[in-house]
Amino acid sequence: MTAQLGLRENLPQFALLVGLNAFVGAMVGLERTVLPLLGEQEFGLTSKTAITSFIVSFGVTKALLNLVAARLSDRVGRKPILVVGWLFALPVPFLIIFAPAWWWIDLANVLLGANQAMAWSMTVIMKVDLVGPRRRGLALGLNEFAGYVAVGLMSWITGFIAGLWGLRPYPFYLGIGIAVVGLVVSVLAVRETRGHVALESSAAPAPSTSETPRLGRIFYVTSLGNVSLFAACQAGLVNNLNDGMSWGLFPLFFAAHGLPVEQIGVVKAAYPLTWGWLQVATGPLSDRIGRRGLIAGGMVVQAIGIWLTVLVPEYSAWLVGAVLQGTGTAMVYPTLLAAIADHAHPLWRASSLGVYRFWRDLGYAIGALLSGVIADALSVGAAIHVVAAITLASGLVTLAMMRESRP
Repeated sequence: MTAQLGLRENLPQFALLVGLNAFVGAMVGLERTVLPLLGEQEFGLTSKTAITSFIVSFGVTKALLNLVAARLSDRVGRKPILVVGWLFALPVPFLIIFAPAWWWIDLANVLLGANQAMAWSMTVIMKVDLVGPRRRGLALGLNEFAGYVAVGLMSWITGFIAGLWGLRPYPFYLGIGIAVVGLVVSVLAVRETRGHVALESSAAPAPSTSETPRLGRIFYVTSLGNVSLFAACQAGLVNNLNDGMSWGLFPLFFAAHGLPVEQIGVVKAAYPLTWGWLQVATGPLSDRIGRRGLIAGGMVVQAIGIWLTVLVPEYSAWLVGAVLQGTGTAMVYPTLLAAIADHAHPLWRASSLGVYRFWRDLGYAIGALLSGVIADALSVGAAIHVVAAITLASGLVTLAMMRESRP
C-alpha cells in the first residue's frame, strides 16, 4: 500500500496506536497508588529516599533508552522497537507479586522503564509519522490522552482492589493481561511507518547537509544549541520532576493524614485523568495559538495545584489540587512534544524527540531523589514546597526564553 500522510488517510492504524498506548499507560497506572504504600506497609521502609528508589530506577532507565530507542527506530524501524518494549513488560507484574525484597521492585521498574521508553516512544513517533506536519498537536494530544487516561483509571482500579483485598497480589494480576495483549497487538496488527517519513522528507526543505547529523550534534542542538529547545527540555524535565515527587510522596502524605487507600486511589486518579482528557483539547489548541503560552502557563498552574495540596490538608482540597496539576500538565505535555517536532527535520526528528524525552524522563529520577532526600532531612511537606517552587521557576524560564514556534 502506498504511504499517504494525514489523519483521515491513516485513521485505522492511527486509532490502533491510540488504543495501544492506553495499554502502555495502564502498565504505569498499576503502580501509582499502591507501590509507595507497599514499601512502607509491607516492606517496612521508613526512609522516603529508599521508598522512592523504584521511581529513580524507572526514570533513569526510561531516560537513557528514550535516546537509544528513538535513534534505533530511524535505522531499524519503529515496529521492532515497539515489540521489544512489550517483551520487557512481561516480567514486571510477576516481579512485584513475588518480590521478597525491595530490590525486586527496583528491578521491576528498570524493566518497566525499558517498556515505557520503547513502547510509548514508538507510539508517539509513529503517530507523528502518519499525520504529517499539519496535525502534530492533535496527534500528540490524542496519544497522551489515551496513555494518561489509562494511567488514571488504573490508579483508581488498583486503589479500589487494594482497599478490598490488600496491596498484593490482586492489583497486579491486571498487569499480566495488559502486557500479553500489548505484545500480541504489536506483533500482529501494527504496521511500520518509515515509508511515511520518506514521503514527508521528500517534500520537506533539504537539510543543510546531505547526511543526517550525528547523535552528538542532535543532542547538543536539542539540549543547549537552540534557546527554544533548551526551554522545552528544561520544562519537560521539571514537569516530570514534580510528577516523580507526587508519584512517590503524595500517597505517603495522604496516608499520614489518615486517608484510606481507596480515597488515595481517587486522588491519585484525578491527576492523570484530568491530564489525559484535556490533552484532546490542548494538543490541537497549540496548533492554533502556538506553543509558548500554553507551556509557560501550564507550569504555573501545576505549581498552584502542588501548593494547594500541601497548604490545605483536606480531601476536597487534594482533589482540587490534583485537577489543577492535571490541567497544567495537559497544557504542557503534548505541546512540548509538538514544539520539539516543529524544529526538527523529518530525517532526524525521531532522534531529537528522543533527546527531549531523555531530559524529560530524567526528571522522574531527579524528582524522586530530590524529594526523598528533602523529606528525610526535613519533612514531606518541605519537599512538596521545594518542588512547587521549582515548577513555578521553570514556567518563568520558559516564558522568558522560548520563541514561538509554528508547524
